[in-house]
Amino acid sequence: MTTGALYLIPSTLGGGEPDNVLPEPALRTIRGLDGFVAEEARTARAFLRRVGLDRPLTEVRIQTLDKHTATQELPTLLEPVLRGERIGLLSEAGYPAVADPGTQLVALAHQYGLTVIPLVGPSSLVLGLAASGLNGQSFCFCGYLPVESSARAARIRELESRSRREGCTQLFIEAPYRNNQLLAALLETCDPGTRLCLATELTLPGESIRMQQIRDWRNAPPDLDRRATVFALQALAHPAISAGGVRRSAPAPRRSRPRSGGRSARRGFREA
Repeated sequence: MTTGALYLIPSTLGGGEPDNVLPEPALRTIRGLDGFVAEEARTARAFLRRVGLDRPLTEVRIQTLDKHTATQELPTLLEPVLRGERIGLLSEAGYPAVADPGTQLVALAHQYGLTVIPLVGPSSLVLGLAASGLNGQSFCFCGYLPVESSARAARIRELESRSRREGCTQLFIEAPYRNNQLLAALLETCDPGTRLCLATELTLPGESIRMQQIRDWRNAPPDLDRRATVFALQALAHPAISAGGVRRSAPAPRRSRPRSGGRSARRGFREA
């Protein structure tokens, strides 16, 4: 076993200051790490500069892990951890290894028996779900939906049907410059009564979180262009399902009573 560890570092969800969303113990840990693995070295340095490292950034080792990184390159990224170093996996925004290429590195670290330590920080999915008012007990993150219009519409119908059937919230995201196309597809495809929450620019000055039915969004759709947004959708499965996704108890059926002294009562008495 090694004394090294892989730390999962949540980055800010935009250009905000790390100390606004990360607790001081997490910031102290980040400042003391030996090196980093990041999707983009330039933005990683910008984040680390705001964290306030106690050494020049030119001395900080940042290895690259992005969608182009080959599987056979992953062991090289973990070699410092195997040597006993503490390495941070840094996401471009929010939590690493969630809709992020770092997933494979974390899986490999477990195969090697390495320690994986997640630090406390922002996750747009959790923040958006908690603030949506939709079912937080049963939910599914579906990642990115298809870009092609017919495939996207089919996927939306599939997710809406699943939500209606299981009572669960469906979470998904999109590249910010395609947000308006996704919203238009949702408003065109979903049933009017399906509920949709748009959680936009979370933790940033322009933060907006609104949940309405599709019919209401159709009246005044917002402009989400280039604004990072979490989409949360829930279709009520049955009128007996409450807003939180909990089934209400149905009232017991009333039993009809025979009228006292009626013909059926007298006949029943004789037959008995």
